[in-house]
Amino acid sequence: MAFIHLFGRMKPIVIGMVHLKALPGSPNSSLPVAQILEEACHEAEMYKNAGIDGLMVENMHDIPYTFQTGPEITAAMATVCAAVKQVVHNLPLGVQILACANKEALAVGLAAGLDFIRAEGYVFSHVADEGLINACAGDLLRYRRVIGAEHIQIFADIKKKHSSHAITSDVSVPEMAKAAEFFLADGVILTGAATGQEADKRDLKEVALSVRIPVLIGSGFTLENMEKYMDANGFIVGSYFKKDGYWKNSIVYDKVAAFMDKVKTLRMSLH
Repeated sequence: MAFIHLFGRMKPIVIGMVHLKALPGSPNSSLPVAQILEEACHEAEMYKNAGIDGLMVENMHDIPYTFQTGPEITAAMATVCAAVKQVVHNLPLGVQILACANKEALAVGLAAGLDFIRAEGYVFSHVADEGLINACAGDLLRYRRVIGAEHIQIFADIKKKHSSHAITSDVSVPEMAKAAEFFLADGVILTGAATGQEADKRDLKEVALSVRIPVLIGSGFTLENMEKYMDANGFIVGSYFKKDGYWKNSIVYDKVAAFMDKVKTLRMSLH
C-alpha cells in the first residue's frame, strides 16, 4: 500500500503541522516571503529532530480564507515547500492550501517534490465558514492525472471542521468515508467541530471498520487522549505542539519530543 511505502508503517504515524505566517495579499500579511520561509524551515528542523514521522505545510494564518486563491499564494507556497523539502529530505511532506485550493496544492506538490495533500470538499457538498463547498473528487483526480502527479497521495477530510453538515445530515460519517474510498481517496481525515477539538472516537471505530484506506485524526489530538484513538492510522497534530496549545504560537520542541516518545512506546504495544 502507498501509505506504508511512504511512512514505513501502517499505524500509527504522526504528521506535524507547519503553519506559515500570513502570506502576501492576505489581510494579516506583514512579513516578506524570505522570512516566512526561514521560520518554516526552522520549525521543520525542530520537528525532524524530535522524531516526527511526516510534516504538512499550511497557510493557516491567511485568515479570513477565500476560495479565490491568488497566484501569489500558490507561488509563495511552492517556494516555501521546496525549501522545507530541502531541510527534511526524505521525511514525508505534504501541503494544504486554504480554502479548498486542492488543485493548487497538487501543483505545489508537483513543483516542490511533495508526497501528499490534504483536500477539503472531496465528496458531498457542505457549508463551511468560507461558504458553500462542492465535491471536487472527479475534477481533482483528473487534474492529478493531467499534470502527472499521481504519485501524490490525497487525504480527504470528511464532515470537516468549521462547517455545517445539515445538507448531508442523512449521510453518516462511515457512509461518507466509504464514498471517499469509492472515489479513490488515498485516505480519509476525521476532525472535531473546530481546530483543536477532539474527533468522535465512535466515528473513528465505525469508519475504521467501514473502509480499507487509512483513517487519520485531524484535530484535537494530545498526549493525554492518545490511547483513545489507536484505531487510527495516523494523527495530524498542530495546536497541541504549540505554546499553551494555541495554534498561533510557536512550536515547543519538548512537547513534540515527549509526544513522539509516547507514540513509539504505544507502537511497541501493538506488535
